[in-house]
Amino acid sequence: MKRWEKINAVQKMQDYVESHIHEQITLKNLADAAGYSPWHAAKIFKELLGKTPFEYIRSIRLSQAALVLRDQHEKIVDVALDFVFDSHEGFTRAFSREFGIAPKRYAKEKKPVKLFMPTRIRDYYLMIQKGELKMDNKKKASTLFVQVVERPERKLILLRGKKATHYFEYCEEVGCDVWGILSSVSEALYEPAGFWLPDHLITEGTSRYVQGVEVPSDYEGEVPEGFEMITLPPCRMMIFQGEPYKDEQFGEAIEDLWKVMNDYKPELYGFTYADEDGPRFQLEPQGYRGYIEGRPVRSLNK
Repeated sequence: MKRWEKINAVQKMQDYVESHIHEQITLKNLADAAGYSPWHAAKIFKELLGKTPFEYIRSIRLSQAALVLRDQHEKIVDVALDFVFDSHEGFTRAFSREFGIAPKRYAKEKKPVKLFMPTRIRDYYLMIQKGELKMDNKKKASTLFVQVVERPERKLILLRGKKATHYFEYCEEVGCDVWGILSSVSEALYEPAGFWLPDHLITEGTSRYVQGVEVPSDYEGEVPEGFEMITLPPCRMMIFQGEPYKDEQFGEAIEDLWKVMNDYKPELYGFTYADEDGPRFQLEPQGYRGYIEGRPVRSLNK
């Protein structure tokens, strides 16, 4: 069986799980979606994702349930039943094993936990195949939305790497669990992001590229183990947003936007880049909204 046949089969199983997460899912359901026997479907699923289908499904259900408990005033028993657990007790045991905290306590304290947020397997292998993205592609995005927004003083909860200068190196150094932890921070001002730190925010022996989430300047909540929190001053950010794209074309979407950003002249609109004012950031590539990056700027009138 060729590698991409396996990848596409597992992707079909992932898509099935995503679409039926609130329903009973059997191995036969997944096998039918993949077009293979149940035995073979389970084998390649574990081979590429590192979890059995049912370990994978349970981790997703528990992580989505955690977000419901964090953000909504739902009864634990209702959340348990909504995510196809047979009982309040069974859900509580599974939740406690997964996150090290009981769901009742988590709903009250909203402590950061390590959510399971799997990457689409096809996107992952396309990233591996693509390697480091280059900024010298001559193709340009056909449309681009640009706006300048005000960022208040805020704090950044981040995990540093060692030498990483971009996403791929960072993942090799740090692993894949960072995003799930950042996504569980209930006080977040914005969604988690990848950041390129300016020189003055890089500590000796650590990476320029990090992942983190911004929280209010008066945040006094827990900082996850291994992470740190720094203060970011107020600044203006120029936000670049490309056009929507097919998910599997994320690499081209990033290249297109980087090319446009490289050629863009903010001076024509009364601004200049001010990379020392704060971290440049990239949001998670999601095809429906287009690729998004932000870069600090200052007004030429001040």
